[in-house]
Amino acid sequence: MCGRFVVARVGSELASVLHAEIVPDDLPSPSFNIAPTAQATIVLDSVKTEPPTRRLASARWGLVPGWAKDPSVGSRAFNARSEEAAEKPTFRDALVSRRAVIPASGYYEWQQQAGAKTPHFIRPENGEPLFFAGLYEWWKDPSRPVDDPGRWLLSFTILTRSAVGGLAEIHDRMPLMIDAEYADVWLDPTTEYPADLLDAVSEAAPAVVDTLTWFAVGATVGNVRNDDPSLIEPA
Repeated sequence: MCGRFVVARVGSELASVLHAEIVPDDLPSPSFNIAPTAQATIVLDSVKTEPPTRRLASARWGLVPGWAKDPSVGSRAFNARSEEAAEKPTFRDALVSRRAVIPASGYYEWQQQAGAKTPHFIRPENGEPLFFAGLYEWWKDPSRPVDDPGRWLLSFTILTRSAVGGLAEIHDRMPLMIDAEYADVWLDPTTEYPADLLDAVSEAAPAVVDTLTWFAVGATVGNVRNDDPSLIEPA
């Protein structure tokens, strides 16, 4: 699973890497301890333009489907198992045409040994951004006026798969990491056969794992109120 991640680069820095054409002013600030229900930057291709326009957006971590009665369901949907996404009511519609890429500098995972859990920071060895395959949804708050900009909530989930390579020694699941070869087709809302695309992305993920490095970090990352660069220093 992926329950905490780091985004140290924001705005124009990410836009150039991801070829985003729209960069809003309200993107979240850099964070070294992003947790579920927090705001994070995602990349999506807007379907309101022809052709679709790629943009960065601020979204809440924890997917809230359009049919949800309230946004609390999102606190349980911050990850989606890629093997089940096409069948799960919470995720299947988003998989068809609302796919996102979540950029990160790295993420945390806890390894359980001898009854204790040790947090590890996992990141690309070359310092470049890491990209997670994700899904997004828009949820309309019926309690707000029609002309209230806050009526619409944009949320996302990070897809996961079984861990491979050395990561499997830390945890049995890992985020579904996407490489440049699949990023464009993954974001394209007109891509057909999304289940087949999901399989292809999952099969390519082990190659991304080969580019990663990881090490144990201090237990202070377990408190979401802690958020500074010291969290990613080796223990």
